[in-house]
Amino acid sequence: MARTAVAYSNLVSNGNLAQPAGTALDATNDHVINAADPEYTLLRVTNTDGSAHTLTIKAGTYPPAWAKGLGDLTVSIAATTGVQFIGPFESGRFLRSDGTMWIDVETSHAGTITAFRLPKAA
Repeated sequence: MARTAVAYSNLVSNGNLAQPAGTALDATNDHVINAADPEYTLLRVTNTDGSAHTLTIKAGTYPPAWAKGLGDLTVSIAATTGVQFIGPFESGRFLRSDGTMWIDVETSHAGTITAFRLPKAA
């Protein structure tokens, strides 16, 4: 099953970024960030469903995720108007050998996910 890709929205040093629409949550296929840069990744996840839901950042694969044994990261997103910012992350825990990060959502979780790439110091 192919995961739904979440594209990066790049934050700009000393600049601004109009709020992106985000990607609709896909509980059937879950999500992937391709060419992930975990230490510079910040997720914004919303919940428009009437119940709280759990979002799971999946542990990576070894190599490169030498700390994958710490397991998945689960975050609760409040009901109806819940918004959570999650990250940045550690490559050593969440990066997969193909350079991706996987994010899973619960079956009835509705809302959006946005992946922001933080700027690197110049």
